[in-house]
Formats: sequence, C-alpha cells, structure tokens
Amino acid sequence: MYEVSDVTVNYGAAAAVSRVRLRIEPGELVVVVGPNGAGKSTLINAMAGLQAVASGRLLVEGNDITREAPHRFCERGIAIVPEGRRLFANLSVRENLELGSYRAGARSARAASLARVCALFPVLAERMDAPAGALSGGQQQMVAIARALMARPRFLLLDEPSLGLSPMITGDMFRAIREINTEGVAVLLVEQNVAAALGLARRAYVLEEGRIVAEGDPQQLLSQPQIRKAYLGIGA
Repeated sequence: MYEVSDVTVNYGAAAAVSRVRLRIEPGELVVVVGPNGAGKSTLINAMAGLQAVASGRLLVEGNDITREAPHRFCERGIAIVPEGRRLFANLSVRENLELGSYRAGARSARAASLARVCALFPVLAERMDAPAGALSGGQQQMVAIARALMARPRFLLLDEPSLGLSPMITGDMFRAIREINTEGVAVLLVEQNVAAALGLARRAYVLEEGRIVAEGDPQQLLSQPQIRKAYLGIGA
C-alpha cells in the first residue's frame, strides 16, 4: 500500500497542499479530481519524490520514504507520467523507452518490458526509430506511459494523461490505463476529464485549495449535486 499521511507541501510561505491523507491499495485504481489550481499536480509530484514535503509522511508498505532521494522512489516501485509528457524530443522512441529501465531490476527485464509496451501500444513498435518529437500528441503520451512502465512499477502515477488529446485518443488512453491496472499495477490518476476518470476508478478523492474535501465511491460522489457543481464542474 502507498499511503499519504497528513502531507503538506509549500510554495514559499503558502501551502499548495495541506494535510492531505489518501491511500492506494495494491492493484487499485484511484483518481484525484478537482478544479484548476487545487494542488493536484503538486500532490502527485510529491508522491513521486519530485517535490519536497514540508510535513507529514509518505509510506510504502509502512516504510517512510518521505526524505528519500527521488531515484529511491523508483526503486520502491513508484513511477510517474508527468503532465506535458517531458520526452526527449531528439531521441528515438526506443531510446526514450530504454531510459525508463535504468534501474537494475528493470534493466534485466528490458526486452520483456519492450514487448509488453508494444503489445499495449502497437503503433510504438512501428515508430521505434523515429524521434519522439516527430510523433503526434497521442503517440507521445503513449511513449510517456510506456517509459514509466519500463521501470516495472507497482504504483503508477499519471498526471493529466488526456491533456490536449482528442476524445477518440483519450478513450484509447483510458482503455490502456484500465488494462495496465488489470495486469496488477496500482494506479493513481490525476485527471481533468472528470466524468471519464470517475468512470474508470474504484475510489476517488476531490481536492480543492490543497485539501481533500470529499472521498469515496466515484458514483456516490457524482450523485451529490454540491460536489458535482462546486468541485467537479458538472451541472446538477
């Protein structure tokens, strides 16, 4: 289990995330939704070791990893697909993917991981030698997800994977995320496409102004008019 326990993350003197508590059980798919500026990206970056935690604890299987170096988060089985993909545009698709498998446990299984991600995203097998920057937005997002999977994570953190994608490509992306989860990888999804994200998840958290204001079954959250209107941007 990955547990966020009373975590606060500051930007200067202001708290971007304040005393957040959430958990991801093994094999679970959890979504965090909320308005723009709620602190969703700050939270997920802290969970990946990319943002310093001011107070509180990050726990994996009960082990406190809060102050560990970012590369140690990867060794704990945590991988992130960041907002904006952050690919190396001049490197080939293959080179971008291989960078995801730098740790020893993943390096030894690189060939199997490549086969796995190509089965998940068949178009990547056809574009292995193309520069990542020459791909479409949807294909680049596939590379970003595949690169994270090359690390063979137990916990996959996804930050706005549908951002800038067409509805059809978004649907394909969500189907891939569901398949990844059914293979046993626990997923935390931060997503602007609220309805689709809640339809995918087993549990959901609503974040506003850096605080968790609601949590529970996604359909129960959607049934509450005040949640739909105030926090999810959906009319009653």
